[in-house]
Amino acid sequence: MATGVPLLDAETPLSDDVVHGFVDFKGRVVTRPGSGGWKSAFFIIGVEVAERFAYFGISSNLMSYLTGALGQSTATAAENVNAWSGTSRLLPLLCAFVADSFLGRYRTIIIASGLYILAFGADQFDEQDPEECKDKSSFFNWWNFSISSGIIVALFVLNYIEDNLSWGLGFGIPCIIMCLALIIFLLGTMTYRFRIQSNVRNPFVRIGQVFLNAARNWRTNPEAISKKEEAQGILLYQGSQQFKFLDKALLAPDGSGENFSTTEIEEAKAVLRLVPIWTTCLGYAIVFPQVPTLFTKQGVTMDRSITPSLQIPAASLQSSMSIAVVLFIPIYDQILVPIARAITRKPSGITMLQRIGTGGFLSFLSMVIAGFVERERLKTAVEYGLVDMPKEIVPMSVGWLLPQYLILGIADVFTIVGLQEFFYDQVPNELKSIGLALFLSIFGMGSFLSSFLISVVEKATSGPRRDSWFSDNLNRARLDYFYWLLAALSAASFAAYLYFAKSYIYNRRNSL
Repeated sequence: MATGVPLLDAETPLSDDVVHGFVDFKGRVVTRPGSGGWKSAFFIIGVEVAERFAYFGISSNLMSYLTGALGQSTATAAENVNAWSGTSRLLPLLCAFVADSFLGRYRTIIIASGLYILAFGADQFDEQDPEECKDKSSFFNWWNFSISSGIIVALFVLNYIEDNLSWGLGFGIPCIIMCLALIIFLLGTMTYRFRIQSNVRNPFVRIGQVFLNAARNWRTNPEAISKKEEAQGILLYQGSQQFKFLDKALLAPDGSGENFSTTEIEEAKAVLRLVPIWTTCLGYAIVFPQVPTLFTKQGVTMDRSITPSLQIPAASLQSSMSIAVVLFIPIYDQILVPIARAITRKPSGITMLQRIGTGGFLSFLSMVIAGFVERERLKTAVEYGLVDMPKEIVPMSVGWLLPQYLILGIADVFTIVGLQEFFYDQVPNELKSIGLALFLSIFGMGSFLSSFLISVVEKATSGPRRDSWFSDNLNRARLDYFYWLLAALSAASFAAYLYFAKSYIYNRRNSL
């Protein structure tokens, strides 16, 4: 949809309200007041609320289902949940290739949904308009505010149904919700802006060929590159001084074949600059999978009573993270950002990398606190003689777990929203879906790394006469040691992140 050249007629607007590079669902030129913006974003956000409701309705309680209904061990269940989560977050890389290269985001959403909704939603705000550019930054905040609201409902309603009524009903409701979400998305079709697909080479092929040309020209004399740049009148800027080896793609290999423009080479450099940021954020992503797995398993062993006859489901504790997001985003967007904006004179207040780094530090702090809370739970179990009674409730309020949940929730406001905006903004225009797929793949790889780490620790700490850190009897397990191990990994990853973030050069002068 919306490929090629937009239709022009006598009624085509000639004012500054025309949104260049976009058309409506019939391929006509669109204007700013009549399309996109928040009027489209509300439909798109509504879809994602339903999608998150469905996803977390299943994932949040999967640990309890595997260890309870299916009888798996704690370590095995945690590994399986992480593998399931990791797969669901890595598959979008393949679909993003399809969205950016062939079908477009609208058709891909209809077929597969997921992260393409976010890319399509961000497309509804014109980067060339100062007001809409500011709104786009807020869009990422309110996007996460809205989906956190959906998650809260899922964690309370679906988890209660799964724990007290039926696993089949609890897993079936999300399917119905996703069907309703697709209808909501289609209702907004007449308001959407569709990015015009250019007729140039496939962006994946183009960027890949830049690396191939540079590799084939690896023996090229630097003076030949300098002469080529001078001949083209290229004005160098700070970013172009990085990854100079790619400049060899300016020349056709062996004097034949195809050479590339500076713009195409800079696109390849922009993608390559993302690699260190992607890699160093894995420390944060390894922490994230502990919430629906080990955190939930901890909660099962603690006092969850609200009244003598009512207990909160252990998986519903995850709602405290979403509540933290819902409460903190308005504070961040309406109070902290304006204050920071007045100090830094930047539209977003702080840079995207500063925002991501803040969340990274908070995730490290949450793991340190989680370790101390778990040590206190183990001490309580010893004091009451419950070490060898794993099915008995440890007389320690589940409220002790709230700090680690709440801090991770606030960390999400900084890191997850920051990563979404960063990977959307810092890739070439034709690769916006891929950018967001890269963001999601951080957490997919983090889930697999977490699963691998649990497997290694389980084998290293278990033995015929000793309990492993992940013993099925949590009163003999050492989750506190594991949490502190994660804290150490987070600290190392955070230090590396600071090093690369400090030297990162944004690929647009107006990027923040």
